[in-house]
Amino acid sequence: MNRIAESELIINNRGAIYHLNLRPEELADTVITVGDPDRVKEVSRHFDHIEYRLQHREFITHTGTIGKKRISVVSTGIGPDNIDIVLNELDALVNIDLKTRYIKDVLTPLKIIRVGTSGSLQGDIPVDGFVASTHGIGLDNLMHFYRAMHNEEEKQLLHAFITNTQLHNHPSHPYIFGGSPSLLKLFTKNVYHGITVTCPGFYGPQGRVLRMGLALPHLNDSLTRFSFGQHRITNFEMETAAIYGMGKILGHHCLSLSAIVANRVNKTFSADSEATVQKLIELTLTVLAENP
Repeated sequence: MNRIAESELIINNRGAIYHLNLRPEELADTVITVGDPDRVKEVSRHFDHIEYRLQHREFITHTGTIGKKRISVVSTGIGPDNIDIVLNELDALVNIDLKTRYIKDVLTPLKIIRVGTSGSLQGDIPVDGFVASTHGIGLDNLMHFYRAMHNEEEKQLLHAFITNTQLHNHPSHPYIFGGSPSLLKLFTKNVYHGITVTCPGFYGPQGRVLRMGLALPHLNDSLTRFSFGQHRITNFEMETAAIYGMGKILGHHCLSLSAIVANRVNKTFSADSEATVQKLIELTLTVLAENP
């Protein structure tokens, strides 16, 4: 086992990991991630007690408790590139000794729950509804930089998806990873389950046309039509597949929960998206507090 060099794992002068500005004791084993830094306080205001409030750049962390449940909420910013930073650093905080720079002999799995917003790709999944992602299919290229193994279901789903959409190498070869079954089963009441597609952008990659034409003008229709057995694509956003991929490789339990604020089939948008997100936050915290 090799010591991890200073250039590879950056520790600041207070002994905290660089981007998140966190020390190991400042992180809980259950972590809620949110894209929007302003959403951190919307989660932590429900805590009974806040132990730590920390910030560096767009990465804000509040760690506290609800009853006996200790939870951290961390803002990631938008997109798979930010997820690469956040997941690596969360893992390092629990599985690398920051003083000796060696990987620990006993590894700690985190529970990581994304609470974010998303657009529905099915007419029957309305705005203001919630989706728990069974799988994440990535149209970005992040996970191609890491070695990963896939189970048989993931292989079959990905083969069917590529065959259906003809997305072989344009714009990027898709990848797929499943969410945590143990976390998924906690979120079944009034929550849709389905595959979430992760896009590398908000406009063109999600089929929005402003002043630039699309290279894949029928992609959204292909995503909506896709099905494989009981699986279908329910929604798309910009982080889920990266979280699932990195979480699986690193041995963490990950789940992505999305508040549906837009329905791209029906061309509708939530009249009060902030209220919908707040309801999802409250649901998530209630479930986590009841299931240690």
